[in-house]
Amino acid sequence: MISNTKRVVIKVGTSTLTNENGSIKLRVFDQLALIISDLHNLGYEIILVTSGAIAVGLNDLGFLEKPDSIQMQQAAAAVGQNRLMSYYSKFFHEYNKNVAQILLAADDLNNEEKTENLINTFDALLQQGIIPIVNENDSVSYTEIESEERLFGDNDLLSAIVAVLVDADLLVIFSDIDGFYDSDPRLHPNAKLIERIDEISEEIVELAGGAGSRRGTGGMRTKLRAAQLATKQGIDTVITNGKKPRNLYEVLKNRKAGTLFTGQEKEF
Repeated sequence: MISNTKRVVIKVGTSTLTNENGSIKLRVFDQLALIISDLHNLGYEIILVTSGAIAVGLNDLGFLEKPDSIQMQQAAAAVGQNRLMSYYSKFFHEYNKNVAQILLAADDLNNEEKTENLINTFDALLQQGIIPIVNENDSVSYTEIESEERLFGDNDLLSAIVAVLVDADLLVIFSDIDGFYDSDPRLHPNAKLIERIDEISEEIVELAGGAGSRRGTGGMRTKLRAAQLATKQGIDTVITNGKKPRNLYEVLKNRKAGTLFTGQEKEF
């Protein structure tokens, strides 16, 4: 279980990293870099899966709203990805950590040779003490941008795929609420946080609902899909509040800090 964790995948979404206008939350980047670097110093191997490139790029390009043009969204992703990595590099270097960028598209995960090379790359980076930072390659992957329900769901599902690829012990998905509730706490003040889920039943799936934040695309439904994928491969998954990055310490100490989805025996 979590007490034996060494390799951790952490997913951070658009709403955690950016303000409503798409500008960077500098304090969040600093806190993430500090806490992840501290955990890295304690011996954890960490892979960070990030979103936010399109939102940041649109802000840099002066767009007040997301354009309908896929080409402009791809251009924004290219601009925003560069900005995201510049901030990640800046803040992680403040804590003497090196980072590496890995951009993925769906096609990369459908090719056996590419997948094997990708796993080898992750292993080599982790062996060298480097923190891989993964994002979807929106600047070339138009199918993800134009679909109603993106395959990766603001990278929620991508983080689970990465966790499976690297044989992670734990997946942590940051949300804009404290975890998985029995109803939407933004609409229902009496909603109760479910602290542990051992089986993702049909009833749980129905509770997930839909809709994400305005800037991101990953609501609780996509996070639940990610948890389903990861837990089926024996990977414990925690959904916790991205506004409280220090929750990572609590999660790794096996303390309550969100919702734990327990990993099942691997399916073969």
